Amino acid sequence: MEERIISGKKNGMLVLILTILLLLAGVAFIIVGIIAAPILIALGILILAIGWIPFCGLKVIKPQEALVLTLFGKYYGTLKGDGFYFVNPFCTGVNPAATTKLNQSGDVDGGKKGVFSLSLTGTDGTQTVELPSKKISMKIMTLSNSRQKINDCLGNPVEIGIAVTWRVIDTYKAVFDVDNYKEYLSLQCDAALRNIVRLYPYDVAQNVDTTGDGKADEGSLRGSSELVAKRIKEEIQSKVDEAGLEILEARITYLAYAPEIAAVMLQRQQASAIVDARAMIVDGAVGMVKMALDKLGDDGIVELDEERKAAMVSNLLVVLCGNHDAQPVVNSGSLY
Repeated sequence: MEERIISGKKNGMLVLILTILLLLAGVAFIIVGIIAAPILIALGILILAIGWIPFCGLKVIKPQEALVLTLFGKYYGTLKGDGFYFVNPFCTGVNPAATTKLNQSGDVDGGKKGVFSLSLTGTDGTQTVELPSKKISMKIMTLSNSRQKINDCLGNPVEIGIAVTWRVIDTYKAVFDVDNYKEYLSLQCDAALRNIVRLYPYDVAQNVDTTGDGKADEGSLRGSSELVAKRIKEEIQSKVDEAGLEILEARITYLAYAPEIAAVMLQRQQASAIVDARAMIVDGAVGMVKMALDKLGDDGIVELDEERKAAMVSNLLVVLCGNHDAQPVVNSGSLY
């Protein structure tokens, strides 16, 4: 069955006025019956006893809201679009996720939004009864699930969190095809995150195929965050189509190594950076030494034999590649 939109029912104000007039007529019948015709008392009581029933069929729908209605257990239709509606008074609203509060927009207020509170005073004191609204929000919402610890394709544990932007597009599927569409979405987000993250290394690694084409590539969680987020979005969307939900965007909000290996991985990154820096320094130093020797030879400043060239190369490399400033020893005598 597909979603059925109820249209042409925006006559709630007319029904409200007519119902109030009917109840006033019942009161008038009772008054007149007491004075003149007792038979009118019974009619007035009957009107007051059943005249309030049309009030149950009055529904107010705000912009970007929907209300799924059932009539004696059968799907009656969905009210969409702002307005004051009148439907069958025996219809009831259905929203299995009305009391479900996730870490998302619309629920971060502690669940007070859209909740009707009723205070009852008894012998045990005053108790507050909260009746959650059965209306379904059609607004764009953002779900931020808690951080998860997942092993990447190399087996390294990483902590990652995502934020998913979503909305309801089919109220029938959201209400009747899944038990609770909010919990269903949260579970599918966790599952999709695990399925995608385990395909990537945290950082670029050799001989790793992240695309499934059989060729090694440079994909990684840290360097390919946009691609990873896109694949997570597509994975979630494929799972929540049956729940009538649309995934608009998925973003990685947190990414780091798990605490138990974070220090080791930091040392590894530092060592890699030191090696790269040293390689660059050595390449530059060798070039500078070669340039100095060529310049001395071309200009005929001094003639050096192979042993003196080796000593000069050694000294220049020590000066250029050392961690600290050189402290030269000046020889004031002859060269030999």
